[in-house]
Amino acid sequence: MAKMKSTTRKRRPPLDRERILRAAIALADKDGLEGLSMRKLGQSLGVEAMSLYNHVANKEEMLDGIADVLFGAVHIPATTDAWIEPMRQRAISVHEMLVRHPWAIGLLESRKAPGPALLRYAESILDVLRRAGFAPVAAVRAFCVLDSYVYGFSIQQKSLPPDPGSATLAVAEQFLRQLPVHGYPHLAEAASNVMQSGFDFSKEFELGLDLILKALEAWRAGDDATSSALTHRR
Repeated sequence: MAKMKSTTRKRRPPLDRERILRAAIALADKDGLEGLSMRKLGQSLGVEAMSLYNHVANKEEMLDGIADVLFGAVHIPATTDAWIEPMRQRAISVHEMLVRHPWAIGLLESRKAPGPALLRYAESILDVLRRAGFAPVAAVRAFCVLDSYVYGFSIQQKSLPPDPGSATLAVAEQFLRQLPVHGYPHLAEAASNVMQSGFDFSKEFELGLDLILKALEAWRAGDDATSSALTHRR
């Protein structure tokens, strides 16, 4: 009697919101945000696009969800009275996330319906700054200054080719060849030094970050001294 072979059909994991959002991120990593559509997302998951609407109401809600997933992967500073190192690690974590997902730079700042991960992220940053002695408005300013640097640097880095070190050298060489011989001595000096030093823009992030953190610390300490002086005058 011939044995009957049992066949087991590989089952896909059930469709849920988390799986949809993770697949959307993977698709955006591959095709960019402009290549992300509900139809393509459905195809990547092996389902009809209409099935997605049982878990996300529309594309805007899906984009809000994507932003929250990305912020959920960012390092959240621990509750502490120190502030510089937590803010440094937080900025590095955001920058690394934006390097992994360069298409997300505009998306993250455009969301009008923040999810729980984004709210926890922002609350934790303000908590660290307030514990460090920043006044409420000063804490917001420090938050904005740091984020402006992180996002601005990431936007510039996004335009660089995959091998920024050699590409920077090639750009500097071409720039130097096209530069008029007289009239631009500082530009010529800068391009020449870039060529000689092997300057790599992508590796400059932490240097600039440390400069900003030192400046914010001096500002914070100055605010404390001013507050103390005003208190003694009363």
